Amino acid sequence: MAKKDLLNNGFWLRLDNAAKIYPAIISSELTSVIRISVELKERIKATQFKEAIQAIEDRFPYFKVKLQKGIFWYYLDHENLPVRVMADHGIPCRAFGNEELMYRILVKENKISVEFSHILTDGTGAFEFLKTLLFTYFLKCGHPLPEEVAWYHPEEPVHHEEYEDAFNRYFKKTDAPTHSIPKAFHLPFSLREKPRFDVLLGIIPIRDIITKAKEHKVSLTEYLVAVYLYSLQEVYEELPQRIKHNSHKIIRIEVPVNLRKMYETKTMRNFSLYVMPELDMRLGWYTFEELIKEVHHQMQLETDKKLIGKMISRHVGGEKNAFIRSLPLFLKSLILSQLYRLGTGKYSGVITNLGKVDFKPKINSLIKRVVFIPPPANKLLKVNCGIVGFGNELVLSFGNIAASKKLEKHFFRFLTSQGISVKIEKF
Repeated sequence: MAKKDLLNNGFWLRLDNAAKIYPAIISSELTSVIRISVELKERIKATQFKEAIQAIEDRFPYFKVKLQKGIFWYYLDHENLPVRVMADHGIPCRAFGNEELMYRILVKENKISVEFSHILTDGTGAFEFLKTLLFTYFLKCGHPLPEEVAWYHPEEPVHHEEYEDAFNRYFKKTDAPTHSIPKAFHLPFSLREKPRFDVLLGIIPIRDIITKAKEHKVSLTEYLVAVYLYSLQEVYEELPQRIKHNSHKIIRIEVPVNLRKMYETKTMRNFSLYVMPELDMRLGWYTFEELIKEVHHQMQLETDKKLIGKMISRHVGGEKNAFIRSLPLFLKSLILSQLYRLGTGKYSGVITNLGKVDFKPKINSLIKRVVFIPPPANKLLKVNCGIVGFGNELVLSFGNIAASKKLEKHFFRFLTSQGISVKIEKF
């Protein structure tokens, strides 16, 4: 359906498979809101920025929606409201109100940020929107764009794949059994006073950390996941014996995987699953060399396309179950919130790598830094980590609702022990 038709006719959309759980668990603190920020080298020009927003806001009609309650499922209903542009102050990733769209644009001096509810999209979709906003703004400012960069041009018609549920498209029923996963260790830290969410940035020379990853013959993501697990292991070992005795012994990390790299789709909605590398503290202390081998092989195995297909089948198959479909919404919400609590009990933390961002030299030269902040963690996990590379920098954002920063200290201390310089900043 073309963009004009989509807007003129009005529409509604089913929530994609990944989005279905969020309405059941969202609160003022557990917001499920993603942020991506870009710091420019020059202060933002207000007139051109306003013109850029006006030029692109109707390019993504599937984001101009409100969450509505149906009898059996939540759904997204078209609402042709203007996108909200806000001064950027206060804590990031705040919840959306019932009477606003589920994404916003924030501005502060030379920094442009977008925040999206995970109900609408994942980090990849949010980034593509931000890229369109940036490119349109640069055009308004008289900066030519490199021809080889793919982006969602404001004058381009909307492709129907952009708002498809790719999980449903690639669902293939399988009878392969699933295996029970034991509960995982969780940080035993007390919570901060409200507002709890606090973000600490670690800025690292990207060349240094890639060199270290290559020394171990692993990817950058695998290296950082191993550092995260190693840091959690150190936190575990420092606990008093009584607390350690009562803690779960499996340390497991959830690592989201962008499925667009495996399956062909243009979707701008959620399309990611996860792998969960782990270590078992009952087997004793893991050296970093032992741990990084474990992480590499586990992640290579779990990203096998057949196993990912099995996971899609399990997730989508549940919503297609006739009994589940017949349940009224309030019962589904109770079940989903319980599944969420059970699910987060199975992992110790989340580390999300958005990847290396490259706008090509002409545009890169206008940008100072890119920062990616995943949604605030719940009270069980307490900490989430987001990663994005740009230029010569790798930026790690640790979003924390706990009173302790012990995990971050161990993480950055390990990197410095490996000869990697770390610059720490408050977001």
